[in-house]
Amino acid sequence: MSVTTPQGFRATGVTAGLKASGRPDLALVVNDGPEHVGVAVFTSNRVVGHPVTWSRQVVADGVVHAVVLNSGGANVCTGPEGFLDTHRTAETVAAALDVSPGDVVVCSTGLIGERLPIDALLAGVEVAAAGLSADGGVAAAEAIMTTDTVVKQAVAARDGWTVGGMAKGAGMLAPALATMLVVLTTDAVVDRADADAALREATRVTFDRIDSDGCMSTSDTVVLLASGASGVAADLPALTGAVTEVCASLARQLVADAEGATHDIAVHVAGAQSETAAVAVGRAVTRSNLLKAAVFGNDPNWGRVLAQVGTVPVEVAEFDAETVDVAINGVMVCRAGGVGEPRELVDLASAREVRIDIDLHAGDAEATVWTNDLTHAYVHENSAYST
Repeated sequence: MSVTTPQGFRATGVTAGLKASGRPDLALVVNDGPEHVGVAVFTSNRVVGHPVTWSRQVVADGVVHAVVLNSGGANVCTGPEGFLDTHRTAETVAAALDVSPGDVVVCSTGLIGERLPIDALLAGVEVAAAGLSADGGVAAAEAIMTTDTVVKQAVAARDGWTVGGMAKGAGMLAPALATMLVVLTTDAVVDRADADAALREATRVTFDRIDSDGCMSTSDTVVLLASGASGVAADLPALTGAVTEVCASLARQLVADAEGATHDIAVHVAGAQSETAAVAVGRAVTRSNLLKAAVFGNDPNWGRVLAQVGTVPVEVAEFDAETVDVAINGVMVCRAGGVGEPRELVDLASAREVRIDIDLHAGDAEATVWTNDLTHAYVHENSAYST
């Protein structure tokens, strides 16, 4: 159940010495073919890491042979030397695998503004290349963890072909197109255009609809590699469905492992005039620190939900505030913009998952955005992150 479950892929994770903890910190995923289709989506942040700049160029022709990922340092805002470090990393991978550096995606995650210990990283690449295995998916998933507490993997099996995936991320979950670091693999026979279309649709409705803390990373990357090793062709609807299934699983795992979280919160918006409107309302609610703090305190404060709904501009989402309904874990606490059932009927203390249903009564569109509560542990984690 990993990136090496589909045929044609090898992977590994090793300790290169980038983390002070001494835990694994370098992963390598290789597509052995016969096809080497590779597509990706990246953060829309205007401040990006050198690996993002490099990898955007790599995927431009739709050919990727390998993905190398390091934790322990993001390689962001590190000047020309930082870009050279990314280039050297790709060259070292390429030399070890006898492929072109221009076909190697590079991903880095960790602290911004500090150079990577490049000699240790390159030595780690050599070790990783020598240890590649068809059973190495779990080790690769472990090596990309930063503040993650568990590995994140998923697989979707179809008739004769498979999609696998791994992800890292436990904070800075507020994406646009992509989120955190994710590698997806498939042994289906697909062309570049279909792979790209499937990936973009899948990320749009999964990774782009989780919002842990309203903070967008500088390094977000989601890569899809297709080996064609199964010999079975997948059409676009089938491929999109399988990739979406894997991305949805990984997205939920990311929310479940969000830094310090004690509740996973699904904000479902129905009755919207458009999907865009539903997403906008859902995202407005999930970005309320007041609401997130209330959920942490097991307080079903529906007024904080309604107040956020009202912040969405009318040109984005039209609705009548006096017709909006809100239910929390099935209890209609707000009916027609006013008091509904007693909030005391809502039990948040005994449930990890919280569902907030909002009905705008303005159309037929709907969408769900996931977030988590705001806890003391989250503040502590991020107040001490660089020290």
